[in-house]
Amino acid sequence: MCEIFISASPESYESRTRSVRLHGVVTSLRLENLYWDVLGEIGERDGMTVTQLLERLYDELASSRGEAVGNFASFLRVSALRYMALQAHQRIPTDVNVPIRSLDAREVLADWQDVRESAAA
Repeated sequence: MCEIFISASPESYESRTRSVRLHGVVTSLRLENLYWDVLGEIGERDGMTVTQLLERLYDELASSRGEAVGNFASFLRVSALRYMALQAHQRIPTDVNVPIRSLDAREVLADWQDVRESAAA
């Protein structure tokens, strides 16, 4: 069992810090390389750079919650994992030429339970 996990390239779990400007405010985010790669793929699907994607996610999260965003790095990790889980369950196409913005969020999330919720059930 462990071979599946321990054979991962050490580069994939090394952390990298990026300084990004979110609405004129510079902030540093530290994530493992694999997360940066997944976020890059998500952004590319909609023609955005990672920084543009982060700004969009931050804005939409703050808007939906009506408050400042806490622990944004953890939110990004969960977003990357959720993206991969939705792909694994064929809710999001694996074809990276299909933009995320073209998908109907209600349809993608219909009857969807996050991994943690389904594991607890």
